[in-house]
Formats: sequence, structure tokens, C-alpha cells
Amino acid sequence: MTISSSLNAGVAGLQSNATRLASISDNIANSSTYGYKRVETNFESMVISKNGGNYSAGGVRADTTRQIDLNGSLVSTSNATDLAVRGRGMLPVGRVTDLNVGNGTPNMLLTSTGSFTTNAEGYLTTSSGLVLLGWPAQPNGTIPTFSRDTSEGLKPVQINVNQLTGEPTTRMSLGVNLPATATVAGSTGETQQLAVEYFGNLGTSESVNVNFTPTVPATGASNEWTMTLTDSVDPSVTIGQYTLTFEDNRTAGGTLASVTTVSGGAYDPATGSLIVNVAGGPMEIDIGVIGQSDALTQLSDTFAPVSITKDGSPVGNMTSVNVDSNGYVHATFDTGVTRTIYQVPLVDLPNPNGMVALDSQTYQPSVASGSFFLWDAGDGPTGDVVGFAREESTTDVANELTDMIQTQRAYSSNAKVIQTVDEMLQETTNIKR
Repeated sequence: MTISSSLNAGVAGLQSNATRLASISDNIANSSTYGYKRVETNFESMVISKNGGNYSAGGVRADTTRQIDLNGSLVSTSNATDLAVRGRGMLPVGRVTDLNVGNGTPNMLLTSTGSFTTNAEGYLTTSSGLVLLGWPAQPNGTIPTFSRDTSEGLKPVQINVNQLTGEPTTRMSLGVNLPATATVAGSTGETQQLAVEYFGNLGTSESVNVNFTPTVPATGASNEWTMTLTDSVDPSVTIGQYTLTFEDNRTAGGTLASVTTVSGGAYDPATGSLIVNVAGGPMEIDIGVIGQSDALTQLSDTFAPVSITKDGSPVGNMTSVNVDSNGYVHATFDTGVTRTIYQVPLVDLPNPNGMVALDSQTYQPSVASGSFFLWDAGDGPTGDVVGFAREESTTDVANELTDMIQTQRAYSSNAKVIQTVDEMLQETTNIKR
């Protein structure tokens, strides 16, 4: 019985060391594979004998673990959509084959890095057939609220490179200085004209025409102006008219004192803005808060449009795409406008090493890994997303070669045990002679 257990222990040793050699071979073979997570083999002794009596060898058992939570070094690349995770968390991806067969959104898999480029349909995919998943943004660039414990809201990131896009103007700010000398008795009362371009709903270029007419008194200074707004679509229609008065005291001279609405949307003293209706819809115009010099002022003798700002953009072609550290996918157009089109979350699990390893350095959540949660990159326990970067393999070839030498010696020793047991059994057989 004791001799037989020695033989079994030797065979178990051969099998365990063969398993360890297989994991070492896999690690060395993937030493240059981006995103590869090395496999570690541990041995566990098997004890079947009890105290006292003859001893029986239990042998050894090999247990392999893929160290998915181990991060490799990051290397820079020249592709903006080469992505890597710096820190905890993984990128959600799916298989392109699921899209090709019309399954809709593919099942979520996880990876720590990928070299993504647009395919014929505009999806960000890798050469191994993985497509990047993310939450699509609304037309204004905001990300809706999605459930964080499910992948239902994730969609394949699709980039329409040849897309024409433009954003209508909905808000503008008038930073204009009106000449104080124009409201003094004896001045000419010349109307100051200003045209501010805005972009219509179809990307057309229009303008809000603003006329500032001073009130010239018989004596002294009125510090009063009439602001008349018209739309270039139909200049004959007044969309708003307001009476503006300015302070002339020592502490607040030149700032707005009051705004009286004659026609158009009412002036809001809390925000310093008013709303008028242009051809495409409501337009919010900021003229400044009472008592502050943040927009309209009346100083000196010069009419000067100091700062005119507005939102919206003209029609333009998409020229490039990049992903920032928080996982937001930005599209840049030849008009200089940048829009947020997707957000790629980072997926975290309680036990990343418990996931099921699949091909192409992808992993699938399992019961052993625990329930996943979708975080904003850089938030909570997760790291951030790095563009122009790939994660190297976590294999250390020097350590693997050292382990290989140890494994080879251990294998040879177990083979020697089997040979010795065989010779002992032969001697036992020869007793009968």
C-alpha cells in the first residue's frame, strides 16, 4: 500500500508539473500580447494518512489562477482610439459577430485595453472582432441617466465619419459699451447698430439686429437708451424693444440701473437675460444684471462691442475622434466644434480574478466574480481611461524562465520517484525466486 501510494504521488507530481509547464508556456507565448494577464499555478498537498501506523503518500494537486487584477505597463501609440485602463476597472466590449447576425446590442465582455478603429459601418472595433460599448449622448451632448448594475443601456460606439452636423443657437450674450456722451443734451442722437450672427435650426446663418437709440434731453444727461431687436429673416418685425437706463453715481457709474420691457420677453433681473422669438424659436439674450458691468455698460464716448458670445455652430464635417480620461468620446469637426457623442464607463467587480477568461484577452463576469457595477471613469474605485496607449502583457519572461527551470527539475525528480518505485516493485517480485 505504501509503495503504491508513492507511485501515485509520483504520477500526481508529473501531472501537476506538466500543468505548471503549460501555464508557463502560455505566459511566455503571450509575453508580447497586449492586455494579456498571466496565469499562475499553485500546488496544494493532498494528505490521506492519519497519525500513527504506516504513512501513505497523498500526492499533489495543481491549481491555476489568471491574475486579471494585475495591471501591465502602458505604452504610447499614435492612434487616438488605442485605449487602456490606468488603475482598477475594465472597458466594456462586445463581439462584432453579434452585430453581423442582427442580434442587436452584443453581450457585454470586458477587456483592459484595445486598439479600436472604425470599420465599414463606423463602429469602433479591434482587429480581433471586438466592438467598444458606451452610453450614447443626447443631441446636446449630455449623457442620460442609465442603470449602473446592468449593461442594458450600453450601445456599440458608432462614429459617422462622413456626417454633417450643426447646432442651432439658443443663447447669446451682449458685452457692449454704449457712449455716455450720446445721451447728453445737444448730441446728435445717432443710433448705434449691431448685427450678431446666429445659426438656425437647419444650420443657416442668420443675425439678430440690435439698434441702440439714445434719448437726448433738452438739458443735462438722460443716461437712457432704447434697444430694438429684429431678426434678419424678417427685418420688418420687431421681436423685442426695451428701455435701458444707466447709473451715473460714483460707485456704480456706467452699469445698468433699470430695464423696462416695451415688447418681447420680459427682462429677468436675477439672471440679466431676456427671451425673444427668432424664426427658429426662443432665443435667450444676456444683457447683464442690474448694478454689474458684466454685459451692457455706458462709459466714455465710444461704442464698442467688447464681448459677443453665443452657442451653436455652423454645419461641419467630422475630422477626428478621441476619448478623454473620464471615458467621454468626443467628435471634432472642421468648424472647430467638439461634441460629446458617447460615454464609455469602467466596469468593476468585487473579484476580477473570478471572471471567465475568453479569447482575445476578454473576460466574462461570473458568479465567482460577483455582481458588476458601471462607474464613471475616474470615479469611485476605478482608474481612468488613457488614449494613445496600450497595456502590455503582465508576463515577466525572466521569472517565467526561472520557474521553468524549477518545473523541469521537479518533473525529473518525480520521474525518478516513479523509476525507483518500479525498481522496488521489481525487487519485491524477485523475492519469490
